[in-house]
Amino acid sequence: MKKFEENLILEKKVLGKGIKYFRIYSSKVSRNCQAGQFVIVKIGEKGERIPLTICDWNREKATISLVVQEIGKTTHQLGKMEPGDIIPHLLGPLGKPSEIEYFGKVVCVGGGVGVAEIYPIARALKERENEVLCIIGARSKDLIILEEELKEISDYLYVTTDDGSYGRKGMVTEVLKEIIRETKVDCVFAVGPLVMMKAVSELTKPLGIPTKVSLNPIMVDGTGMCGSCRVKVWGEVKFACVDGPEFDGHGVDFEELILRNQRFLEKERLSLEIYLKKGGGDD
Repeated sequence: MKKFEENLILEKKVLGKGIKYFRIYSSKVSRNCQAGQFVIVKIGEKGERIPLTICDWNREKATISLVVQEIGKTTHQLGKMEPGDIIPHLLGPLGKPSEIEYFGKVVCVGGGVGVAEIYPIARALKERENEVLCIIGARSKDLIILEEELKEISDYLYVTTDDGSYGRKGMVTEVLKEIIRETKVDCVFAVGPLVMMKAVSELTKPLGIPTKVSLNPIMVDGTGMCGSCRVKVWGEVKFACVDGPEFDGHGVDFEELILRNQRFLEKERLSLEIYLKKGGGDD
């Protein structure tokens, strides 16, 4: 196996509008990571730390894959990096792996870039001989990602777009409702925007269908020390970085989490605005 410098970007692809895929040499992370885990990335010494789900890995080649959507300043900076560049700081694997076992018939629901996390979960579930149905959705066709990869490991794949530009027009929950009406579902995994995971959990809760969601609160250190990523699950305070990121969707206080995730929106908007006004260069 050829050895490279740690955190070296080996490959970059554009998956969709503002969505980039990176394959990175990381012998330490690739050696131990599992489905559902993430890394913390920092671009520079003064940069913020952001969590990114590990989308894929190759233990023999010592690589991991990350999918990044350019939303804030840091993700825009990362999106500009190219093969041959080295990510200065990359810590992981962090978080608890997904609880993968034989359930029977499992529906995996991915919204937006949450599809990048659903992919390794669905693959691991299929390896445990579950019947895996996947539903992926986005606002429009140019934001649908990893469709072909999911087709390869799913028993059936449903694609939806909010505007009807591709696949079926509508929300992922509408497809989930139909599946539940037509057949017995033993478990649901959902990853995506909070409002989507909330809607999925509200749909399955009265039916008693176990539902796992991967939460994405604001994280700082990724080790549970700062307390920034605290969430309430069944009335108890949990820290997504060490107790999660996967939790029982029926017990998550989504309303509180949605409010907490909005607390830095204005600062994030201003930071990105200043960065773009400078032409997207370094501070």
